[in-house]
Amino acid sequence: MPALTASLLAYAGAALAEIAGCFAFWAWLKLGKSPLWLVPGLMSLALFAWLLTFIDSQHAGRAFAAYGGVYIAAALCWMWVVEGSRPDRWDLIGAAVCLAGAAVILWGPRGSG
Repeated sequence: MPALTASLLAYAGAALAEIAGCFAFWAWLKLGKSPLWLVPGLMSLALFAWLLTFIDSQHAGRAFAAYGGVYIAAALCWMWVVEGSRPDRWDLIGAAVCLAGAAVILWGPRGSG
């Protein structure tokens, strides 16, 4: 599998795992769900961290910084699909800007200077 495809799949999986894990805590504290929601939530957060190790980058900080843009776009998708609130045009424009920034961070040409 080419590195670009692997990175995109790792980012998408990491975003889903992180948002699901965080949502489990949200559901417990804000929606009155059982503390048992924390068990899959913690497992999901561990999966998120593991998936980020598959990003094709020499530096963890660069992989994590680029992930921020993916997370923002995925969070808006979660808001729409899971919470039933459709993103507005400003959400979509903001997500596009963040994804463009993530692409520059991760795949921009690197020189010696």
